[in-house]
Amino acid sequence: MPILETTNLSTDVVALDKAQCITAGAALHERYAAADPFPHIVLDDFVDADVLRRLAAEWPETSPDRTYYDRSQERLKYEWQPHDVKTPGLRAFLAEMNAEPMVRFIESLTGIKKLIADPYYVGAGLHETKRGGHLGVHADFNIHKGMDLLRRVNLLIYLNDDWLPEWNGDLELWSTDMKERRLSVPPKLGRAVIFNTDLDSFHGVPDVIACPPERSRRSIALYYYTSPVDGLANVPKRTTVFRPRPGTADKPDREVARRHFVNDWVPPALLRALKRH
Repeated sequence: MPILETTNLSTDVVALDKAQCITAGAALHERYAAADPFPHIVLDDFVDADVLRRLAAEWPETSPDRTYYDRSQERLKYEWQPHDVKTPGLRAFLAEMNAEPMVRFIESLTGIKKLIADPYYVGAGLHETKRGGHLGVHADFNIHKGMDLLRRVNLLIYLNDDWLPEWNGDLELWSTDMKERRLSVPPKLGRAVIFNTDLDSFHGVPDVIACPPERSRRSIALYYYTSPVDGLANVPKRTTVFRPRPGTADKPDREVARRHFVNDWVPPALLRALKRH
């Protein structure tokens, strides 16, 4: 039975029950909070597999003019936000993942109160990585600039039926000091991974995807935020920070590191003056 039960209102719409979501999240809280290397959980059969197969059938085509990430740290990775998606099932599902029942589930699971779903789906939505692509190990951006919110939790849901181990594509969770991989999670259909997004929550899909050309690695990503009582003035602002794995040829993102150093150490008045010139 799925972790979260859905009500099939039509062939295109599913709905979650708020009370059931709160109960399910609370039952898993201790397991989540005690997880290593940072609070997280891997849940099989998160949502009904038939629902996800129906959504996978609606997945948008990657047209030749569609932009994607193509650099050392992330390659052949595509994203779609709801406004890019024309099919009703996927749009409705993305909206349901941002609705109150899901937010209450995430709150009960993580113990983080007053979570806020992102109506803009910044960096979230549908994710697809093609053969030959990868996503280096990283910690996520921490500030939602449009709403001045602090990012707290990621939810990833996989839509890959019959995914083979030799195709790679595992999500890796690394120790907070980046010395050791602690967990590898194959992206199988119906599996969800939920984790806290702190500045040292290092994760990624660093091994090059080796699936057949007609296949790709697909997931749905949702991010949840809070509004700190004291605001964001004392919060270090970070874009996505990539870290090389020990003993590999992974390349660090030196431009981002330089930008963070400048923002942290150059006096604000001087920084504003430099940006004007």
